[in-house]
Amino acid sequence: MAAETSQTLDRGLKVLEQLADAPEGLTVPEISAALGVNRTVVYRILATLEQHGLIRRDAGGRTRLGLGALQLARRAHPLVRDAAVPCLRRLAEETGATAHLTIVDGLDALAVAVAEPTWTDYHVAYRVGSRHPLEQGAAGLAILTARRVRAGLDPAVPYVHVPGDGHRSAPGIAAAVPALAGVEASVGVVSFSELDSERFGPRVAEAALELAETLGGGPKVPSPRESVREEEGAALL
Repeated sequence: MAAETSQTLDRGLKVLEQLADAPEGLTVPEISAALGVNRTVVYRILATLEQHGLIRRDAGGRTRLGLGALQLARRAHPLVRDAAVPCLRRLAEETGATAHLTIVDGLDALAVAVAEPTWTDYHVAYRVGSRHPLEQGAAGLAILTARRVRAGLDPAVPYVHVPGDGHRSAPGIAAAVPALAGVEASVGVVSFSELDSERFGPRVAEAALELAETLGGGPKVPSPRESVREEEGAALL
């Protein structure tokens, strides 16, 4: 038997999820249409969330996530980091590159977990807390690409490869972590030397799916490797 749930709480959480996916904010009519409820219900939900600092409304009538939501997200960073480390260690050992979990913090990409390979002669030293603009480097570009995919502007891609410019950014491959409500994140690897995207790209995408499942981001999604195996198996039938 299904557990009893609170409809009001469920709607409030859905509002927060929608706002997390809409950096430009949403209007009351947009939220009302998404929830399938009348505007009076939406106003009550927003008033409650605003009292707790979880949302804010601007003079133009658009609603965005508030500082309270950001504070909650920052408190979750250690939990996300602890869950990510085993996955990142495996990725670093398999690729021979520094692996990292990056999340959005304002307009920046913020590294919250890092794992370095143990067997290489040298590797990129990437510390937790490092940040850079989202537009710079594979980690941030993977997140921006995922935004465009969700908005229906671009087709889905499994990972992003950035060759590096030899100055500000090193060669990197990153994949957005899917289906994490309220958190935009990517998993990636970075190296001093050029990375073989055809070899390591699918592995990075697989690690992103693995982390999403570990963090409870939704039902298990077949990894790129599993999809290839399924296609090969079908071809043999």
